[in-house]
Amino acid sequence: MDFDTRLFREHWHLACHRNELPLAGDYLRLSTPLGELVVFNDGGELVAFDNLCPHRGARIYTGAAGNQPPTCRYHGWSFHGGRVTVPDTGAFAGCDLSTARLNTLLLEWCGDFLFVAIAPRQGLYQQLGETAGLLENIGFNIAGRLDLNAYDFGCYWAVAVENALEPYHIGMVHPDTLGALDLQAGENLYHGRNSVWRAPLGNTRVDKQLQSLKRQFAIDFAYDGYMSIYLYPFTMISSTYGYSYSLQHFLPAANGAETTHFSSRLLGAHAASPRATQLLAPLFASTAEINRKVFDEDHQVCRLVPKSSWSPAPLAFAAATEEKIVHFRQSCRDWLAEGGEDTSPAPAPPAAAAPARPRS
Repeated sequence: MDFDTRLFREHWHLACHRNELPLAGDYLRLSTPLGELVVFNDGGELVAFDNLCPHRGARIYTGAAGNQPPTCRYHGWSFHGGRVTVPDTGAFAGCDLSTARLNTLLLEWCGDFLFVAIAPRQGLYQQLGETAGLLENIGFNIAGRLDLNAYDFGCYWAVAVENALEPYHIGMVHPDTLGALDLQAGENLYHGRNSVWRAPLGNTRVDKQLQSLKRQFAIDFAYDGYMSIYLYPFTMISSTYGYSYSLQHFLPAANGAETTHFSSRLLGAHAASPRATQLLAPLFASTAEINRKVFDEDHQVCRLVPKSSWSPAPLAFAAATEEKIVHFRQSCRDWLAEGGEDTSPAPAPPAAAAPARPRS
């Protein structure tokens, strides 16, 4: 089993926020090195499955997100209430249709963030360490999804992750977008293989403008500046002042391909009132537009780095602003050393998913 596949199989992965899928029938689709993953609101309970009909393996969903019952367009098999419904059951004499079910994944909650896994080496809270409390505080302040931006980066996933981890490139690659914030050195915090960067804004004009917007939000947790959270191995969450959060995935393609399945979903914080919701609409629209420009700029530079340029070996020349890359590569080496080489056949994913846990 290759490096990328093992990383995906043996970790918990942040799939979505509860408020991204508030209605029965809501779904979200992600591409992974093991195929497509769907999170679906099944009458108020979230489930995650591999997007393949148990009959003949046709893909059930083709969109990135939306509201649609999980019905296979090939033969009409469908899923609801935790059960698979089969049309014309009389045609299946000799078949035990009671065993037909979706190929589901394990689920676990951290606050209002849903994580999925196949065969994790450790429990979710053990994997997250101290970032768990940070995610819980953030999650309870998120109202829903504002934007979804998904496409393939033409680079290896680790190249894209390392780009997201370091601010060294900002002045060169993002002079008119992210660079406009004039992010200061800030501080890096490490929690196991996860990391957090907090940086104040050097652009005092923008900083004052953002400060003045606080009264429009009903939030009880935020960092007054720019914060970027890295959840090993494939996920980033970034925010300025906690008004919105960009949840980013850098998922490997199958067979170690030089392709990254990238997605960013902009999640908005709770507004203080209906009037505030109207006033904040231009801010959120502008944030979504800028985010898209930033990620396109990242893509254009990441595609210049071939897969052969990356390895988990230490950087030969590491700038102070690249210390999170040093940590990331050390994390990869440690993870490989702990697991050893695994060439055994992959066991099937778990057959049952845990129910959604309400917020306490």
